[in-house]
Amino acid sequence: MSTALILVDIQNDYFPNGKMELRNPEKAAANAAKVLEWFRQNNKDHIFHIQHIASDPGLGFFLPNTEGVKLNDSVLPLEHESIIKKHFPNSFLKTELESKLKDKGVTKLVVAGMMTHMCIDATVRAAVDLGFETTLIEDACATRDLSYQDKIVPAEQVHYAFVGALNGMYANVISTEDFLQQNANMN
Repeated sequence: MSTALILVDIQNDYFPNGKMELRNPEKAAANAAKVLEWFRQNNKDHIFHIQHIASDPGLGFFLPNTEGVKLNDSVLPLEHESIIKKHFPNSFLKTELESKLKDKGVTKLVVAGMMTHMCIDATVRAAVDLGFETTLIEDACATRDLSYQDKIVPAEQVHYAFVGALNGMYANVISTEDFLQQNANMN
């Protein structure tokens, strides 16, 4: 199978009591875990966990050697699963992700993770630019409220604006349930 799962930044700082709490990260992580389990049963050699490590302490989260930088228990990698460490929103930028995918003959990606408006958006767009056919599991992603000047944009609107912009041109955007149903015949 030439499809790989890319789980982006499902790390403790995005969860309650973390340094950059998102809206409903537990729900997104639970859905990501369902997709991860499907890959473990059907395509175990094509699972990539992306871990953001802050190269600048000024970022304030994902700081090296903290509890917050660790991948969340809901999607902990198994020994044979790849962990790609990154320092930028784009999971491909200055990482070995592209070469590892190409070494395995991967042409299609399934992406899930955090934050929808930042690392998910950057990673999906880069993946398509690199020639990968991409599926985004939208309910396995999470984000947070954003603000500009005196305007607050609620997390749900941020999320749907970004997945709406990615849908079609950059990715096939679907839910966890739809992904599992579409791929049920592979079990």
